[in-house]
Amino acid sequence: MKATIPGENDEGIGVDVIDNNGASHEITIEKDSNEIVYHQCEAYADKPRNRTPAENEYNEQARKFAQYYVYLERGYDTVPPEIHPERINAVREAIAAMSDDEFERLFGDLHQQIASHQGNAGRVLDLPEDIAGPDSVLYRQHVYLGFDSLDTAYSDGAQDLAARYGLDLTGESVNESEATDDIDSWRAFTEDLGVLAADDDATLTEGLSVDGVSSLYMAHVDEAGHEHIGEPAEDAYAREPDTLLELPPMEAGTLSEFQDYLNHNLACQIRDCFVRMGLEPPEPFQVLGFGRYEAAEQYRKLEMYPNYIDPEEERAFA
Repeated sequence: MKATIPGENDEGIGVDVIDNNGASHEITIEKDSNEIVYHQCEAYADKPRNRTPAENEYNEQARKFAQYYVYLERGYDTVPPEIHPERINAVREAIAAMSDDEFERLFGDLHQQIASHQGNAGRVLDLPEDIAGPDSVLYRQHVYLGFDSLDTAYSDGAQDLAARYGLDLTGESVNESEATDDIDSWRAFTEDLGVLAADDDATLTEGLSVDGVSSLYMAHVDEAGHEHIGEPAEDAYAREPDTLLELPPMEAGTLSEFQDYLNHNLACQIRDCFVRMGLEPPEPFQVLGFGRYEAAEQYRKLEMYPNYIDPEEERAFA
């Protein structure tokens, strides 16, 4: 994959992409929405139904790569959270650092629901009556990060910045403070904090932790083969989650083993992010196993991909 930025103005930014099939794409991302508003590729048909499955995937790779390239080159928030490798990795590291009690409090329901398929626990959620089979389900949970600048090596500087903006860092995280009326001050504080962290050769991930999760919900396939995607009964925040956990029935193991599994699952999600933008994943994420359901389906259907969810796959990362 190759990309250049031929132009930018107040409304949008243009990206020219050459995909792994050699086709050229002209893409425009709108600045107000960070959405792709224009995409032209002479090599492939305009309508998805007139393209081959592989051509559709090359088209999607170009779009994802354009979003990521603009994020890297310009720093704009153009990558959706569910396919943002850095954001998912921050969640992965935060979950790995959780105490046993914290992990059980936030992810105990997910663990129990998955364990129920082996008859080891009662179900938190009843399976729908029209479900095609007991394993025709994905369990989902939104994960939200919070940031505690006092739990960093640059906490003194963070407190000085907070005082400058009239903010109190004690007793509430940046996420919780989004409910206040002083959003502009928090936004300016966060931007300056990023500069402070960079000056100290640190990163903002140092103070990140899991700040909240949604209630457990599910997606399932009914007896007619139709997919149904639910919504959580309760959610921690009225914004996009930093990561979506999406797990099929499996051997859950102990809580500690399940925490390790989530670490692996999120590493696989990061792998999926890079693979589906046409890139080789960084070495720490050259792993095999289940990440995101949509990616798993593409690996099963398309010859252009190794089957990254198969632990015995020999074509991957060769």
